Amino acid sequence: MKVTDIVEKLELKVFSGHEGLGKEVCGGYTSDLLSDVMGHAGAGNAWITIQSHRNVIAIASLRDLSAVILTCGEKPADDTVAQSNEEGIPLLGTGLSTFELSGKLYALIG
Repeated sequence: MKVTDIVEKLELKVFSGHEGLGKEVCGGYTSDLLSDVMGHAGAGNAWITIQSHRNVIAIASLRDLSAVILTCGEKPADDTVAQSNEEGIPLLGTGLSTFELSGKLYALIG
């Protein structure tokens, strides 16, 4: 499933990183601890988090993640948006809780 499909089906907001919307998503990873994501998230995963600072994009790039999804209505900082555009990693958002979005993403790509 492509990032664009997830955006459409889960009604996510695209903040930045439009260049990467065609990436394939093969799974998801939910965590707010950057070191946890660095150690365990797999390439092609969509990362679900409330962390909205620039380092999130650095970790997503390092782990070759397909997208970062901010939950609970979090908004990214301006430098996070800029980094997302530079790296071509979609930065998405939703008002849903992390728990709700994780369940919905799992149901989509199981």
